Amino acid sequence: MSAIRVKICGLKTPQDVAAAASAGAGYVGFVFFPKSPRNVSFEQAASLALEAPVGLCKVALTVNADDAMLDALTEAVPLDMLQLHGGESPERVAQVKARYGLSVMKAIGIAGAEDLAKIDLYSQIADQLLIDAKPPKDADLPGGNGLAFDWRLLAGRKYWQRPWMLAGGLTPDNVAEAVRLTGARQVDVSSGVETAPGQKDADLIGRFTSAALSAAG
Repeated sequence: MSAIRVKICGLKTPQDVAAAASAGAGYVGFVFFPKSPRNVSFEQAASLALEAPVGLCKVALTVNADDAMLDALTEAVPLDMLQLHGGESPERVAQVKARYGLSVMKAIGIAGAEDLAKIDLYSQIADQLLIDAKPPKDADLPGGNGLAFDWRLLAGRKYWQRPWMLAGGLTPDNVAEAVRLTGARQVDVSSGVETAPGQKDADLIGRFTSAALSAAG
């Protein structure tokens, strides 16, 4: 079984980045969404990105961002990937890929089997997919809500056209089971390694990453 890659999202401090790197994460995520308790400024993110060791993939999470915002972001922060976590259309995903020349990961919210068709649609365009729990209709945040979906919906569907990452309600205690049920080779966590919204915990990051990596068998 191939190795698991871990993404720790919503990092805000140099200590967060160091904890993710030392735990063996493959990706670190920075959130650019003002309503989120994990939101960072371009200046903060640039400093954090420079703290990241070579080889650690730096991901910017944006929500329905326009070109002006993405222009400013990509100019200010050294990034490897853009994560589109809003209602971006397939056409918009293609535009972002063409304009910025960065890998693009599209987040897709799943609540039931009827949502799975979106995975096939976006897998034709995005470089990677993030399969997350669909937020409640009244939620302020498109992700990071600590919600899970029925992972059995993904059982036996390991081979989409693009690499994909499992997110939504993952914790150090359930990530191994989630990997077993879904066949995910990549996992993403944010609230599941926090002691309070936006406050990452190095011990939880270490436990999560260890549990995920050991799930590879």
